[in-house]
Amino acid sequence: MKPLITALLDTYNHERYIEQALVSVVEQGLSPSELEIVVVDDGSTDSTPSIVQKFVPRVKHLRKKNGGQASAFNAGFSEAGGQSVALLDGDDWWAKGKLSTVLQALEQEPEVAAISHAYYRYHEKSGELNIYGPSERTLLGLSTPDKARLARRDWGFLQPSALTVRRTLLERIMPIPEVLVFNADSPIATASMAMGARVLPQALSYYRFHGQNLYEIDHKDSAKLLRRYEMDDMMYSVLWPMLLRLGISEECVSILLDQNWIWSNRTSLHTFGGSRLKTLRTEMRCFRSTCENPTFAYRLFKYIIMVPATLLLPPRQFYDLRNWYTRQNLARLRGWLFGAEHPAGSAPPQRAKAPE
Repeated sequence: MKPLITALLDTYNHERYIEQALVSVVEQGLSPSELEIVVVDDGSTDSTPSIVQKFVPRVKHLRKKNGGQASAFNAGFSEAGGQSVALLDGDDWWAKGKLSTVLQALEQEPEVAAISHAYYRYHEKSGELNIYGPSERTLLGLSTPDKARLARRDWGFLQPSALTVRRTLLERIMPIPEVLVFNADSPIATASMAMGARVLPQALSYYRFHGQNLYEIDHKDSAKLLRRYEMDDMMYSVLWPMLLRLGISEECVSILLDQNWIWSNRTSLHTFGGSRLKTLRTEMRCFRSTCENPTFAYRLFKYIIMVPATLLLPPRQFYDLRNWYTRQNLARLRGWLFGAEHPAGSAPPQRAKAPE
């Protein structure tokens, strides 16, 4: 018989943390027939493998060449036999009773594809501990624009070490594109929202902030910061078509993704530069997603002034100029001269387009 649930841990050079993570899983109080534990070591070069080995045979230990988080997930999912899979990063850990609570929620709501919950944010350097999550049970979905807006706001509740998904969800989205060296949990989280994700208010896991986090990085580290923005761009290029395949409308996908994609691209282009074409794509996406029904004059403003500016100016200069324009509140003058949108109901709204 297949186990009820698989605990899937992905780890890379977590010698300081992996034992605490594994102990927190083993001490969930479930038998081997109920709980399968799979650890994927993504090519660690420290003592992580020898620490994990101490838990064998209770733990299935997979070692692979370093390839990033998506490749680790793909390797682990191919070995996971559980009806559901609970994720745990090797530098995080679970509270006691987490799995029994999650399994009960899965049984109570067979129609949802995923269960998440509130979690503790632990800052290793300061010792600060605080709770992040909803105050009451919340259902995240993407079937309507209003639900997509709520999902965008509460996306952070689906932190990987808090997320458990049914096998049926994984069968629809695997394999995860291995270009996602980190933030490979995003396809799982967004698919969870597309298929229905229940978020519980109980804090049942600990998310550790520390100096080696791949995503929570020091903004003074320009090389890592640039890599983060590059990975964000890849992530959104993966999420768009995946959500459309899952049957989510372009409008709801745009509501969920555009705001963060635009912010990430603008920040990256302003800080590190890039191609003028990428600046144009970013600003046109912003125009389409924020102005559903622009006036003809406002369209002219965008195409006669904004489009040439993105193509003539280097990205850093363009965004310096844009920031100056914002500080001077010149949008008010633009609105007076060109307007922004037609009166409500005068024409149908324009739907956002998927990225090419």
